[in-house]
This record gives sequence, C-alpha cells and structure tokens, in this order.
Amino acid sequence: MTILIVATAIAALVALVAIAKVNPFLAFLAVSIGMAIALGVPPADVPPLVQKGLGSILGGLTIVIAAGAMLGRLVVDSGAAQRIATTLVGLFGTSRIAWAMAATGFIVGIPLFYNVGFVLLVPIVFAISGRFGLPAVAVAVPALAALSVAHGLLPPHPAPAGLVKQFDASLGLTLLYGTIVAVPALILAGPVFARFLRNIDAHPLPGLSARELPEDQLPGIWTSLLTSLLPALLLVGSTAVEIAAPQTAAALPLLRFITHPDIVMLLTLAVAAVTLGTARGRPLAAVMATYGAALADVGPVLLVVAGAGPFKEVLVSTGVDKQIAAAFEGLALDPLLLAWLLTVAIRVCVGSATVAGLTAASILAPLVADPAQGVDPNLMVLAVGAGSLACSHVNDAGFWLFKEYFSASILDTFRCWTAMETIVSIVGLVGVLVLARIV
Repeated sequence: MTILIVATAIAALVALVAIAKVNPFLAFLAVSIGMAIALGVPPADVPPLVQKGLGSILGGLTIVIAAGAMLGRLVVDSGAAQRIATTLVGLFGTSRIAWAMAATGFIVGIPLFYNVGFVLLVPIVFAISGRFGLPAVAVAVPALAALSVAHGLLPPHPAPAGLVKQFDASLGLTLLYGTIVAVPALILAGPVFARFLRNIDAHPLPGLSARELPEDQLPGIWTSLLTSLLPALLLVGSTAVEIAAPQTAAALPLLRFITHPDIVMLLTLAVAAVTLGTARGRPLAAVMATYGAALADVGPVLLVVAGAGPFKEVLVSTGVDKQIAAAFEGLALDPLLLAWLLTVAIRVCVGSATVAGLTAASILAPLVADPAQGVDPNLMVLAVGAGSLACSHVNDAGFWLFKEYFSASILDTFRCWTAMETIVSIVGLVGVLVLARIV
C-alpha cells in the first residue's frame, strides 16, 4: 500500500508540473504534504517535517548555488567570457571553431546556470558565426552541448549539487568523475554532431547581437581562465589533498575548513571581485551590483531544489525509504542503469531536468544508502544527472529557448536540440557505467 501511495504522489507531481503548469516548488510542497498525510503522519507533525526537509537541502546548498550564480554573472559582465571565446577561436583557427566554442562553453559553463548561460553566451555565438560566415547552429551546438554537460553533471550547478546532498556524495570527487564523463559526451554531442547540422536554416532573433566590449576593456586570458575555473580547481585539488594527507595530520582541521565547498565558493567570489573587478578599475559597488543581479536568476532555481527536500524527508521519516530499498534489491538490473531509466522517464513527463533529477533522487536515495547494494554515491549523481538531460521536447523550457533564439522550426529544433541533449545523456550513461568498472 505504501509503495502505491508513493507512486500516486509521483504521478500527482508529474501531473501538476507537466499538465497543470503549477510552479515546481509549490507542486513539491503540495505533493509532500499530501503524501505525508496519506502515509499516516499526524497533521500537526506535517509542517515541522516540511520545514526540516527544506532546511536540510537549503542549509547545505544555498551558499554553493548562490555563489556559483554570482561568479557566472561576473565572468560574462566583465568580458572574461568574451576573452575566452575569442582567444580559443584564434588558437583553434577558423576551421575548428566548433572545438573552440565547445571549450568556451565548458569553461564558462562551470560557473554559469544553464538558462542564464544560454541567454548570455548565444549572442557571442552569433557574433562569431557572423564574423566568419559560418552556420549559426553549427557554431552554437558545441557551446550549448558544453553548457548542457555542465548543467547535468558538474557541481556547483543546482541539480548536481542537490544530488550530491541527497546521496551524501563528495562534491569534489563528483566533480572529478563528472569531468571525466563529460569530455566524451561533450565531444560527440558538440563538434562531432555539429558537422551534420550545417544545412539547418536558423538565424538570430531580430535585434539580438552580442554585447561586445572593446579589446582594451577585456581582462587577460589567464585571469579570465583561472577565475572562471577557480571553483573547479579548488574543489578537485582539495579533494586530492585531503585523500593524500594523513588523517592524523595537525593541519587537517584547517584543511577541511578551507576546502569546504561553502568556503571554496566564498573565497572564489572574493578573488573574482578583485581579478575581474577592482584590479581592473571597476568600483566594488559595481561588482556587488553584478552579484546582486545574479540572485534574481538563482532564486527560482534554489526554491525548486529546496522543494525536493520535504519529499525525501517524508519518505525517510515514515520508513518508506527502507521499503523502497528492499523493493530495489529484487531487481536484476544495474542500479546505475536503473537510476538513468527512472530519471529519463520522469524527465520526459515533467520537462525540467532539475525536477526530474531531484524527484528521482528522492526515490533512489534508499538504494544508495543500502551498503548491500554497493553503489558509489558519486557515480549515482552522474547517472541521474545524465538521465535528466535525455529527450528534451516541447515541455522543456530549453527546447523553446533554442527554437525562439534561432528562429528554427519545430522539426529542426528536434533535429538539433533534442538530439544533442539525448546524445549527451546516452554518452554520459556509458561513461558512468565504464567508470563504475574502474573505480
């Protein structure tokens, strides 16, 4: 009976988000409250349960996600993204612009949220496409594939960061594994796939052009690269140092403080405020205004991530998580493949990659927590993240962003956007399964 209640709750969540178009945060809350009551939680205990679930997610993610949004906005506004793009195009040459745009999208995509990155980078893509007389889609798809890979697989993006929290994984190790999986997915879905899209008829919306800064106002390439990649470098580097450091080392408490993801992100913001701000003559108040503007982007996303907290908390507090884990034990299917399939099914129904990933995580968390299953939580984050990107179609905001920005037909959007997202997802799954046999 309890499994039926959970299945009904998931169906209700899908219906609210995909059909009724209810805000995902409100949908998560309504379904979590209804599920708690149906599972026998006394009504008076439901609000504290919901608050506990919200707090458990927000407490561990607010700084990482908010700081990531601030850094991404500053990277673009300061001209660092433009410097990276133009430098890489010059380095790769005009015949390999697709590879240059893939590298640009990946580097800049680490700190940028997907929708924000799309809106801010696509004008740069159009400027480069127009400058060299190349098909817009063939130039854009490698960059968008890179953004998609970062969005689904790499912290500090909201969905991977939320999955790390739900599965109690390591942020640094997940980022390291995610980067290994991301490279082949990016290559196949980006520059390789883009070769088949040169005849797609697409052009920018009227009036959409890059906000290009003069060359003398751009930061240096090394400043741009190191500042953009600083969170990834610190998180991966700190993980390696902590693994190598003796557990009895006197400096270990200080090391764990400095390498905590929250502290890493705050240190990165401080460094970026100088390297991309005050050191280049920009007033600190202007840098803070850029950081403040980024919070308008992150607020709705943060609430969606938080909304998954009560759903998981209800499953844990009622003991249903153990029943779900027991049900999974009888399935003769690789847990990572199962996670991918479940996430794909939810993604097709609800559209949102973030909602799909977090919903699947609430169901799969007991499986990861069960020692008998032997599931690596870091790889489970990547399996769910890869599944959340598959089969984007008309119920996904990203589908319409691509269609409208490129003035493409519905059919061409399926041929370009949907195919690209699905390639990323499938190659990501294969990478996770291969990595599972190695680590």
